[in-house]
Amino acid sequence: MNATPDAPADSPVLLRREGRAGHVVLNRPRAINALNHPMVRIMSDALDAWERDDAVATVVLTGAGERGLCAGGDIRSIHDDVRAGRVAASAAFWHDEYLLNARIARFPKPYVAVMDGIVMGGGVGVSAHGGVRVVTERSRVAMPETGIGFVPDVGGTYLLTRTPGELGTHLALTGTPVGAGDALLCGLADHFVPSERLPEFTGALADTDAADAVREFAGAAPAGELAAHREWIDRCYAADSVEEIVDRLHASGDRHAKEAAETILAKSPTSLKVTLAALRRARALPTLEAVLEQEYRVSCAALASPDLPEGIRAQVVDKDRRPRWSPSELSGVTEADVARFFEPTGTGSLGLV
Repeated sequence: MNATPDAPADSPVLLRREGRAGHVVLNRPRAINALNHPMVRIMSDALDAWERDDAVATVVLTGAGERGLCAGGDIRSIHDDVRAGRVAASAAFWHDEYLLNARIARFPKPYVAVMDGIVMGGGVGVSAHGGVRVVTERSRVAMPETGIGFVPDVGGTYLLTRTPGELGTHLALTGTPVGAGDALLCGLADHFVPSERLPEFTGALADTDAADAVREFAGAAPAGELAAHREWIDRCYAADSVEEIVDRLHASGDRHAKEAAETILAKSPTSLKVTLAALRRARALPTLEAVLEQEYRVSCAALASPDLPEGIRAQVVDKDRRPRWSPSELSGVTEADVARFFEPTGTGSLGLV
């Protein structure tokens, strides 16, 4: 049960063995365990080692602290990299992070992700591709990238295009967080375990198969909210442009739809249009790996966009919540502007396809 030599007690990722379970604990609780490059490397090395270790039957992912599994990538570092002209550092982080996301999805042993509390952005990437994804009544799962001038990544556009109807489009454009019931409805999670039973659940994995532990501890999740709104969500978000989506939302006559429209209009116009294009393209791509390759091109292109550092500044650095988007209106974003995000870049590819 001691930390392994590769992950000392002050490491941003703690590794330990309990019986037949290998535990990965994201360990930056003050930052809600936001991911940085060293954390990605530690996790990748642990998965490599535990895949080869016959004594490890299950991998368990949790987060330190009470606030959540992971609030996403360390976007303050990305802001600093862009401002200092070190964009290669952020591209390298995404390269290894996306490879880790693909690795998790194909991991040959049960990978149990405990998605308790806040699970956003990069936190979704290290959990929602796992084979056993557990949410609790405290879970708040989201891909909020359009609010910082970015685009859903870490395989998010793959996950969101596999949701029922247009739920994924709604979540991607608005960045709305969902609770346990809606995470299950959208296919972002598999099982509900009450937070008070998590210690018993994870402890049981030391000598119990993951499937048996789920049968013992999982139960019915609290009701979600999205199912009641499927009619206007599916109808409005089926439009071919962000402008038409917003128009349909405003014209729907439903208060919740109008609120969604206003939420969308506060996001980066460029990010909104690129996100919609990425989702539509991802639907036609056959595998997670192919989608991750597309996301890598889009993410690297975003490093040259003024909206990414500006969005991070407004939300995280200065916290004035008043980003100055460029362009400031949807009408100012052309098809050519969007197309540039999908062109090959000098950063290369992930080598997954």
